[in-house]
Amino acid sequence: MKIFTFAVLTAASAPSLMACDLCSIYTAQAAEGSGRGVYVGVAEQFTHYGTLREDGVSVPNTVNQYLDSSVAQLFAGYNFSQRFGVQFNAPLIDRSYQRPRGDVIEQGHLSGLGDVSLTANWIACQQSTEEFTFNWTVLGGVKFPTGDSSRLGEPEVENEPPLPASGIAGHDLALGSGSFDGVVGTGFSTRWKRVFLNGNMQYAIRSEGDFQHEYANDWTWAGGPGVYLALNNRYTLTAQAVVSGESKGKDTFASEPDNDSAATIVYLGPQVNFTWSSKLSAQVGADFPVSIANTGLQIVPDWRVRAALTWHF
Repeated sequence: MKIFTFAVLTAASAPSLMACDLCSIYTAQAAEGSGRGVYVGVAEQFTHYGTLREDGVSVPNTVNQYLDSSVAQLFAGYNFSQRFGVQFNAPLIDRSYQRPRGDVIEQGHLSGLGDVSLTANWIACQQSTEEFTFNWTVLGGVKFPTGDSSRLGEPEVENEPPLPASGIAGHDLALGSGSFDGVVGTGFSTRWKRVFLNGNMQYAIRSEGDFQHEYANDWTWAGGPGVYLALNNRYTLTAQAVVSGESKGKDTFASEPDNDSAATIVYLGPQVNFTWSSKLSAQVGADFPVSIANTGLQIVPDWRVRAALTWHF
């Protein structure tokens, strides 16, 4: 989840607009983590991986390989002004899996802190009228190697017949990368009356981590159109169709490419957003893959669900 800062129109500066749509929009943006001061929150994403694909083609999952991944992002931010702020993110990861390994069907579970990150965001362009708003935001930051990367050093095991090859590798299970990585991104939000469109994208610039493993640079994006179902100065409710995705190349190990690691996945799903006053923002959504292209043999996602809660002080 990415929190962007926006300008906030206070009651003291424009008391005559308290019943208008524009004031309600600003109130909602304040609840989402904008406005000067501190905000905190949590964003949870649960993803179920249960389909095997080899070079983009589905193959039989004869031993029920799966990976259930839960990531709870705890975040806190501070907005120094109406245009500039910083945010700290700490992911708590919990994963359960089943895969063939050697001559057994292995079931496992691991959990812990992932790689934390610190980002700064700035509103580069902003326009607002009662019927129209537009914001363009840019961000940049760094990810720190705080997560357990020991699974990256997991030795390769040749499975014995009749067990098939595993679609779950050590790099799929590791909680951290052991590397310092850069993060850059941009996002926009525009509204005309009660219809809106927003989107954001983020690019991670990877470096070599532990065990000579280097995750490939990856690009993630999300956005889509929506409509305000309720819009007043106390609360807002929106429904949105979200197209999201991720794309990454092949990881490398000791500078050699890992064939079972590149993937481009596009999701489509609904999202509902709710804000109350200028304090609370809540979000829930679901994503279903509509396009998957991958290299080698990998376990890929069947669906994911998301929820987030932000409180602005």
